[in-house]
This record gives sequence, structure tokens and C-alpha cells, in this order.
Amino acid sequence: MEIIRYAELKAHPWRNGGGVTRELASHPAAAPAHAPGAGWDWRVSIADVSKAGDFSAYPGMDRVLTVVEGELLLLSVDGAEHPLEKFRPFRFSGDAAASGALPTGDIRDLNVITRSGVFKGYTSIIELSKKRAHPVFEGQFGILLQGQAAVASGTGGAEPAAGSAGTQAAEPTTLNRYDAVAGSDTDTPEILGRGFLAVVSIDRVAD
Repeated sequence: MEIIRYAELKAHPWRNGGGVTRELASHPAAAPAHAPGAGWDWRVSIADVSKAGDFSAYPGMDRVLTVVEGELLLLSVDGAEHPLEKFRPFRFSGDAAASGALPTGDIRDLNVITRSGVFKGYTSIIELSKKRAHPVFEGQFGILLQGQAAVASGTGGAEPAAGSAGTQAAEPTTLNRYDAVAGSDTDTPEILGRGFLAVVSIDRVAD
């Protein structure tokens, strides 16, 4: 089970000085971490936006942006204004001329960027439960946005063989805010808690 600790991620300053980005994951992982559109086909990151201004262009990419802290980002895309409230994912083209204004102060956002025609990214915000675990499957990331939660390895839906004594389940691991859990279809991670979780899905586009 892979847990990506937000506190251990390096902050990359924006070229325009308007914020910093922390990369949670990208593919291929060996690609340059902060070169727009160069060398990777998808990236999941969290950005702190502290100054109004232009966003970097990502030609040939598709973007999903979600405000995860702060009240409002006023996003302009090719001249059209879109007020983005907390926990409301918004999709737009990386080819577009985009800029952001901060009418209520600094914000933090979750970014999912995928190469058009190769991968498609999705972001869903769900409310966690202490009674029913939420599984994170292959091609997904579960990111704790708010509240308290823990993750444990599941069974991937497999039932123990008849007569098998099974193995002792591992103790759940506590997640901190903005920690990410990489999904798997084997020993599928399962998250329990109270609060809100972002589920990011990266799907390969069929030929």
C-alpha cells in the first residue's frame, strides 16, 4: 500500500511568483516534475495560490481544477469568468488562456492534468463514513481533504478460501490532511473516517 505524505512533498514556485505547486504523482514518474506538458502524460498536484495572475499553459492537455481550501477562485478561461467554490471540480482545456483572481483571499487547489486523447482525468468529492470503508482502486488516488481518516489494506473483493484461517489484518494507518493513497486492485486500500475525500481517477483513453 502506497501512501504519499503531503508534508514530504517539495514545493515548486511558479514562474510568475503567484504560488507554489506540490506534485503528488505523475506518469511517467521519471519525467521532469515541473516542466509544463513536457515528458509526462498525466499529473496530480496541489497548488497554493496567493496572488492573482495568469496560469501556465498546458498545450494538448485537459485540466480538472478543484478548490480544496479557501472560499472562492474566480477563474477566467479564454475571457469567460467561472466562480469556483470549494469542492466543486471544474474541467477546462490546457490550451486555453487562463488566469485567476482571489476575491476572498488565498486558496489551495487540486489539479489533475492529462494528455488529451491518451488519458482522461476525473475528480469526485465524497463524504467519508466511519461505518463503511471507501475503496481506492487501480488508477485512482484518494486524497484526504478535511477531517480525520485512516487507511488499511483490503481484500480486493476476494473471499477467503473455505477452511482458511486467513491472516491477521494490519492496523489502519492514520492519514494527515492532503495525504494521498494510491489505489490498487490487489489488497485494495480502504479508507474510513469522518470528513471529505477527493477521489481522482486516471483512465486511459481507448484506441
